[in-house]
Amino acid sequence: MKTETGRVIEALLRGAFICRISDEAAWTLLNSEERRALINEHLSVLNRKVACAAGEAVYFCSYVDLGDEERKAISGQFQDLVSHLQPLVQFMVLVQEAGGGDEPLSEGVRVRLNELQSTIEDVPALSEQLARIARLRLFNSTATGVDGQLKQVFKRLCEMGYLIRPNIEKQIYQATGKIEYLYEVLRFIDETESLALEQKAEAMQQEDLL
Repeated sequence: MKTETGRVIEALLRGAFICRISDEAAWTLLNSEERRALINEHLSVLNRKVACAAGEAVYFCSYVDLGDEERKAISGQFQDLVSHLQPLVQFMVLVQEAGGGDEPLSEGVRVRLNELQSTIEDVPALSEQLARIARLRLFNSTATGVDGQLKQVFKRLCEMGYLIRPNIEKQIYQATGKIEYLYEVLRFIDETESLALEQKAEAMQQEDLL
């Protein structure tokens, strides 16, 4: 039978971002220095280690040493992430505007789909904004109505690990710690705007952000 440590290692190697919201049991295990050191022992044979972002809000897997293969891999990951930034940021801005601009989307924040839909449908500018976002390649929605567009966007965000749906019977979603990771990436890009993408990717790896 697979142990809890084994389950966490497998999740990390799959590329999971583990936080209190997405997997509290795994996050608690990784938040223990002793257990994290044990996991790092296992990961080290694969040239991997546990990294964290936003303090210790979210844990993920990164490389220990960077060779040509590792540089190629993180460069590809980074370019994929960069290609997703615009639609992700546009969506987060939309949610904040629809909520009155008071609360940015951050770890633990709950979004009630029905309430968001009602607000967007009542404001033509927000409806147009959503339609543009939903048509972007990341979400690739063909729906013409707000309901269908939102469902496709939320489905993709859940698949990517930025949101979870705690109760499948309710249209309530919750932001995970991967959102905080995204904010750190944005700050990092802003601070290193003069660097090429490949240099940014390697610098982020060295700072344990990838």
